[in-house]
Amino acid sequence: MKTIYFGNGDHMPALGLGTWQMEPAECTAIIPEAIKCGYRHIDCAAIYRNEQEIGSALDASFNKGPLKRKDLWVTSKLWNNAHKPEHVAPALKKTLSDLRLDYLDLYLIHWPVVFKPGVLFPQSDDEYLTLKDVPISETWQAMENCVDSGLVKHIGVANFSARKLASLISSSNRIKPEVNQVELHPLLQQAELKAFCDENRVHLTAYSPLGSGRAPEHLDVSGGRPSLLEIETIQAIAELHEATAAQILLAWAVQRGTSAIPKTVNPAHLQSNLKAADITLTEDDMKEIGKLDRHYRLLDGSFWGGPYTPASLWDEE
Repeated sequence: MKTIYFGNGDHMPALGLGTWQMEPAECTAIIPEAIKCGYRHIDCAAIYRNEQEIGSALDASFNKGPLKRKDLWVTSKLWNNAHKPEHVAPALKKTLSDLRLDYLDLYLIHWPVVFKPGVLFPQSDDEYLTLKDVPISETWQAMENCVDSGLVKHIGVANFSARKLASLISSSNRIKPEVNQVELHPLLQQAELKAFCDENRVHLTAYSPLGSGRAPEHLDVSGGRPSLLEIETIQAIAELHEATAAQILLAWAVQRGTSAIPKTVNPAHLQSNLKAADITLTEDDMKEIGKLDRHYRLLDGSFWGGPYTPASLWDEE
């Protein structure tokens, strides 16, 4: 498995298992199967509301052996209602308790969006707070403190534009963000963001690398979203490599130097996705896929309210 190396020598497998939209009961069955297949990178989040089940599955896998905690990379995320500095560590400790772990490998600020404490999903604009009310820099300092206390080894962000990331890098006290997890796939290649992250040694992780066929209805803002698996260029390249379209999408992500966290609850797809890291695309393959970029977001952020619009989130006109 190809790996992503961090400054202290830690390494994260380039392909992991995403758990967004994974039902709690599905986690119980698929997590042990994924570990058996060879997955060593699991991506979680408190808001996915399945961390307790993932924790039970991880605990059972550790008890059976020979897998040890140090062999597995586990990521989770701080939800939007816990940005106030005094709420960061308690939120992380709750995640650790649910996952039955002593520490996380990576903890991310899930969105540059702030809710009032206790609000899971705002029902009105007055349940939001602004980034002036709770600056990301203050949340980040609390994240740094979590590293100091041994609760997490690495910290980063998700859904951050280059402008927001640059601001955080300049204001961070001691630890720079090491990861930015964002939507990345051939229809949204984010070349400028990738160049910025490469220059500033921020690793990019791709969510929805295969699309997002099961996105909740309230997030399905694309109006007949395209299927990445049915793009003719992807299918043609897959045929040349005797691979699946999903494998080509994942191979493209890995070959760009990013990591990817496809979600599946299908055991056959688990194995197939993992084998994508062994596929080497040609220069012509990469050029053809490069032509597919439409700057098309499956999750454009229009589901947020208050002061948060797609333009303000992504800093795009």
